[in-house]
Amino acid sequence: MDERKRVIGAAGGALGLGTFAAAVATCCGVPWAVALFGVTGAVVLARLTFLLPYTLAGAILLLGVAFWFAYREAPVCADGSCETDTRRPLRWIVWIAALLVAGLTILALVPRVGA
Repeated sequence: MDERKRVIGAAGGALGLGTFAAAVATCCGVPWAVALFGVTGAVVLARLTFLLPYTLAGAILLLGVAFWFAYREAPVCADGSCETDTRRPLRWIVWIAALLVAGLTILALVPRVGA
């Protein structure tokens, strides 16, 4: 599999898990979430609040995998026939995903702090 696909897949998975964690956390801590998700949606998300720590751990694990793919050593070829591809765009993608997941994690944990 291509390095680009691996990094984008891991970073995208981390963003998805972070977004899910933020949605689960806001359903119980923010009153307007019932209007946004509807009563049934808020009840379903309230029942999934036990998954919050696992979801955040999964997002952090996927970010770790994305950072590992983006920052690992490039393969060295003996005859010099390997492509020397720059990983700078992949590193930008991983850092942006990390900042977004950090923001979503804060959003997910802020309602819990006051409770």
